[in-house]
Amino acid sequence: MRFLLPLLAVAVVLLVPQAIIAQGSDNFEESDFAEFEDFDEDEFVVDEPQQGPGAPQPSGGQSDGRAGNGQPKHQPKPAAGPVPTQDHEDFMEIEDDQDDLDEAIVENEDNEFEHFQDEEEFEGFSSTIGDQDELRPGDTVGKQTEPKLTIPKVPIHFRTHWDSYWMEMLMLAGLLAYFANYLVGNKKNSAIANQWLSIHRTLLEDNFVLVGDDGKKETEGSTFSFNKESESVYTLWCSGRTCCEGMLVELKMIKRQDLVSLIAGIMKPVQDQLHIKVELSADASDNFVFCVATRKQATKMFKELNDLSKYCCLVSKAEDKYGVPGFSLLSEIPEASASVLDGRVVAALNKYSHLIDYVHVSDQFSGPIQQEDPNQLKRPDVKRILHCGFNVPVKGDLEEMKPLLILVFYLMDRLRRFKLSKEGKAKSDKNRAMVEEEFMKNTHQARAEAAALRREEKRKAEKEKMLAEEDPEKQRRWEKKEQKRQLKKQAPKMKQLSIKAL
Repeated sequence: MRFLLPLLAVAVVLLVPQAIIAQGSDNFEESDFAEFEDFDEDEFVVDEPQQGPGAPQPSGGQSDGRAGNGQPKHQPKPAAGPVPTQDHEDFMEIEDDQDDLDEAIVENEDNEFEHFQDEEEFEGFSSTIGDQDELRPGDTVGKQTEPKLTIPKVPIHFRTHWDSYWMEMLMLAGLLAYFANYLVGNKKNSAIANQWLSIHRTLLEDNFVLVGDDGKKETEGSTFSFNKESESVYTLWCSGRTCCEGMLVELKMIKRQDLVSLIAGIMKPVQDQLHIKVELSADASDNFVFCVATRKQATKMFKELNDLSKYCCLVSKAEDKYGVPGFSLLSEIPEASASVLDGRVVAALNKYSHLIDYVHVSDQFSGPIQQEDPNQLKRPDVKRILHCGFNVPVKGDLEEMKPLLILVFYLMDRLRRFKLSKEGKAKSDKNRAMVEEEFMKNTHQARAEAAALRREEKRKAEKEKMLAEEDPEKQRRWEKKEQKRQLKKQAPKMKQLSIKAL
């Protein structure tokens, strides 16, 4: 142990200087940021021999003493005086080695075109890396030559032309066409509605006190204007006439503001329509259901409307019986159909067959057929109505529709004057009783369950009331009464037979 400590001290003394020198050279060669380190200008101070005033000054590269050789900073300045020649030569040799190292660092690290070596961005550049490392004659040391990049010639069809944006231009043209069609179509629909109102205004004023009331405006009196429900639907409410509660004029036009609907209309043509819905008074007509319509419309209405499907049947050979070619007839009572289709109405149907779509009279109108709901315990509300549907002329001659509005007023007066016979009234009452019985039969179970629920709620309320009673005698009597009711309910039921005496 005594000999190990001296040997260890000798080894440390010999190895530490070599480790310091190796560390300095590693910093010189491997440090990536060696050229960016700050050094003090007075790191190495060399006292040269005294020279004359005209002697040249030492170069900046020899006097600034850059770092990188591993020498510690802030070395103390040696005393002024002559420096031995051997030491000066050693110092100059170190500076020359340092310049060579600086140049090597500049060549390896200060690469201005290092990003060109990305193979994903610049194809084929990696093959010329060896050529790029060489310096061109005349270039300064430490500056790398600019690499030669081969720029391929782009074909003409890959360059930017207006033809390259044909899809965008097509989309812009479509949008412009859509908005232009919206403005034109909206204006045309509004013009049709205003034209119809201006033609029929006098006739409406003669038959109604109030024309154009929507029930929302605070102003009193007629407005004589349509209510715009949408871009293609306009409504007009009229009231103040005998035998009716009011009349709703609904103008349903083609969606001219929608370019897609216009294109779809080419495949499936549609037409502007005028729907007049009159709510008749309770005593305005007798009870019957009647409808005359085109064949296609009659089939559609029979499948969709509740009153026509339950009360009416299709009359066979209606064209021969009533003289209405091209129309189908749905009737409940034959004498009612014969009364409605008098000579004036038949003449209008034949003359304006291309404009008349349907005429529907009913005292049991409840709208379209609804899905059967077992929980529904009450029949839907019914109205007494007169509905008429007309086609607007394609050429826009709205004067031709004026006789059709006169026909509606004639039907209103005709229904008010018509009365069913005793047989007709009996048949009408029987049909309504059968429909009512069928409805009660379908909802019997639901009504029984609802009645049982009401009884149970009534007993619960009575029980809570007796429990809140303070008199024990009343509670005892109620419990006794409830026990008797339960025993009677559980007892077997006996049938009583009546035997006639001989």
